[in-house]
Amino acid sequence: MKYAICNELFEGHDPKSCFQLARELGYTGLEVAPFTLGPNAYEIPRQRRLAYSQLALDCGLEVLGLHWLLAKTEGYHLTTSDPAVRRKTAGYLRELVQLCSDLGGNMMVLGSPAQRNFPETMTHDEAVSNAAEVLMEVTPDLERAQVRLAVEPLGPQEGNFLNTASQARTLIERIASPWVRLHLDVKAMSSEGSPIDQIVRENADLMVHFHANDPNRLGPGMGDIDQQPIFQALKDIGYSGWVSVEVFDYSPGIEAILRQSMRCMKQCEAHAH
Repeated sequence: MKYAICNELFEGHDPKSCFQLARELGYTGLEVAPFTLGPNAYEIPRQRRLAYSQLALDCGLEVLGLHWLLAKTEGYHLTTSDPAVRRKTAGYLRELVQLCSDLGGNMMVLGSPAQRNFPETMTHDEAVSNAAEVLMEVTPDLERAQVRLAVEPLGPQEGNFLNTASQARTLIERIASPWVRLHLDVKAMSSEGSPIDQIVRENADLMVHFHANDPNRLGPGMGDIDQQPIFQALKDIGYSGWVSVEVFDYSPGIEAILRQSMRCMKQCEAHAH
């Protein structure tokens, strides 16, 4: 399997030393949150994009793409009833496609709950229709850049839009583009009620990206979730994409998170039969 780390873990630290440590511990990919490069994708110069990607490559890491696409931005929303905001959001997503391409990536994970949750006056189906309209505007850019957008279901603790993989499938199927597919995340799946390995198996046809973590907001193996059945399912479905470690609690420190997460993933991979 190919293992990556999400780069917001390194904010406030020297990127080169962080990249080198990650590579030493077995990571070969880097997943980038746009806000780590600038407050707005439009304001990240191409030179900075290329320099960041080159630094990662020099340290042995491939930039696989982006996540937290709309986080820490203002004026963008995926499900809003305001058509002008939807058009503006589609335009920003097109700029993110360019950012992803400039960094050398080919994957964009669409989570960003604050920019997609919908009000009580709107139904979930209406929210799906609005989101589909936005994303269909972006699919020609995805195809041109050969970048896939992976829709991420998130648990109800994050918001009310796309809480399950089946709901995410509904949006993906409405868009009907091979460039819009599914992302699954252990923390998010833990709230669905079904076994996580079962969700992985049921969605093997659409899943193109995966986040390894735990509901306690730490990395795999740093909480109560048994990761072994999950990695067995990934092997059984022939998953060959990236497994990215995404954490939200940085208190154990960068090295501990990198080391313990990798130890767990390698052990699970070794015991998968």
